[in-house]
Amino acid sequence: MTDMTDTEPKPTVVLVHGAFADASSWNGVIKNLKRQGYPVIAPANPLRGLGSDADYVAGVLKTVEGPIVLAGHSYGGSVISGAAAGNPNVKALVYVAAFIPDKGESALELSGRFPGSTLGGATVPAEYPLPGGGSGVELTIQQDKFHQQFAADVTRQTAELMAVTQRPVAVAALEEGATSTAWRTIPSYALITTGDKNIPAEALRFMAQRAGAKSVESDASHAVTVSRPEQVADLITTAARLTAG
Repeated sequence: MTDMTDTEPKPTVVLVHGAFADASSWNGVIKNLKRQGYPVIAPANPLRGLGSDADYVAGVLKTVEGPIVLAGHSYGGSVISGAAAGNPNVKALVYVAAFIPDKGESALELSGRFPGSTLGGATVPAEYPLPGGGSGVELTIQQDKFHQQFAADVTRQTAELMAVTQRPVAVAALEEGATSTAWRTIPSYALITTGDKNIPAEALRFMAQRAGAKSVESDASHAVTVSRPEQVADLITTAARLTAG
């Protein structure tokens, strides 16, 4: 691996959001990356099932020409681990306060393996219709608990907007085990959020160390893409430079 020079074309950065968020959660990161000349795509993650979500993002990746740096936040980490499998254009994976599951592991299992998450008591379930008939269950974070649970280091006004626009996640997506582990063959990077109330910091450290990811730590909340966009962008650009060539 060699460092990228200013004259070399920059890879496309693809940003995948997680549960209880949408693509706008990357806005600050996007502004930073585009100022540095990186092409950026931030697709909507369906949040319906791990396999189907990964297949959707994999389809997005196939539309990108040239090298890709693929970043995922939270549950989006599970999605990128599957979406990147078999795609030689993905040169780096960046896990931002994110799950890095091994085969068979689910987001719910990993978050519960270490103490510290208070997410369960902050969510409310609701039924939604399934395309083939019947119903599924999805979760949202209660709006009056969103600020402290998800985004404690974001201004209250911003957190209120995030709470209103949050995307529900299907319980089935959080329970579904991973089938692909692209991090085993693609260089990986991780941002560990020590103020995280969704995914315990010890869980984030465990997964990053197991994946051999180059890691940095931040005292940010789970909403680090909103509260510390420069720090997130710095890790992404580091991954882009170190995996160039």
